[in-house]
Amino acid sequence: MDGDYLSQFLSLFSQFDVPAAFWVNIKLTFFAAIIALVIGTVLAVMRISPLPSLRWAGSTYVNLLRNTPLTIIIVFCVLGLWSQLGVTLSSDFNENFFRLAVLGLAVYHAAFVCEALRSGVNTVPIGQAEAARAIGLGFLPTARLIILPQAFRGAVAPLGNTLIALAKNSTVAAAGSVAEASGLMKTMIEFRPDVIFAIFFTFALGFVIIVIPIGLATTSLSRRLAVTR
Repeated sequence: MDGDYLSQFLSLFSQFDVPAAFWVNIKLTFFAAIIALVIGTVLAVMRISPLPSLRWAGSTYVNLLRNTPLTIIIVFCVLGLWSQLGVTLSSDFNENFFRLAVLGLAVYHAAFVCEALRSGVNTVPIGQAEAARAIGLGFLPTARLIILPQAFRGAVAPLGNTLIALAKNSTVAAAGSVAEASGLMKTMIEFRPDVIFAIFFTFALGFVIIVIPIGLATTSLSRRLAVTR
């Protein structure tokens, strides 16, 4: 990269707020991850429930959402919930789109959180659940006190992979008119195609910087908290 090319590229940062765009992706990931974890935990409990109706409902949700493109879900949140049904999550126009995108990301990735937790349930010795029933604990107390705490420990790695996927999939929020990194990259390429390769490199590097710490942290936690079979 010669001096002129470098100076032209650096001038973009005074014209476009790249860190702010990535900050939007980080916020999308953070809030969607929390909601997805809550929904996914409920779904996981439903899928291991002794009630066939709950198992069927949980399985239907997971199979339906996992096989639906995320873009369609985000567009539905904007055009379906907001435009057609009048669902408004904020009085502020841009904040409303942001929250709708968080909702779409959360309900989609909740299906993957559910399956990650189900894999963690498999690390819990079946004798522990049987012992809980033997002392009179019902299904929900057994799940809350015995199964889920150990399942979370055993599911750290797959949950980390889901979080990484969520961080990268946050770019799909552009389909819901959210001004995040991929949307800014498109704008920068449109106005400055002379430094297109440097723009690509910048945004690729930005997501690498976001994703690698998540992978390292979850790998470390997985090794420390792994359930002994």
